Amino acid sequence: MKLYVGNLPFKTTETAIRELFEVHGPVQEVAIVMDRESGRSRGFAFVTMGNPEAGETAVRELNGKPFDGRNLIINEARAREDRPPRQDRGDRGDRGDRGDRGDRGDRGDRGDRGDRGFRPRR
Repeated sequence: MKLYVGNLPFKTTETAIRELFEVHGPVQEVAIVMDRESGRSRGFAFVTMGNPEAGETAVRELNGKPFDGRNLIINEARAREDRPPRQDRGDRGDRGDRGDRGDRGDRGDRGDRGDRGFRPRR
């Protein structure tokens, strides 16, 4: 049984979570969710218990209980929502909807590019 464990302190380790849950039954896996940008914990984790009874006991005994100064939120993990695959964003950074044009700053006088039918006067 996979459990969602929320409201974790950011400094919590996998070992500390495993020790907390092993009291209620065998723990197969602990996965702390990390922020991609900062590499810091996002404050929640998933714990996979060895059997459903152990998971139910852990939810009943630990939900709302204080852990390292915070009250835990524990419930059965829901299946991930089906989402369309992310499109490759390449190296756009945070340029918003400007696509691949890059930052041209003040557009000002662009001059003639020769593609607007410009003909010099005689």
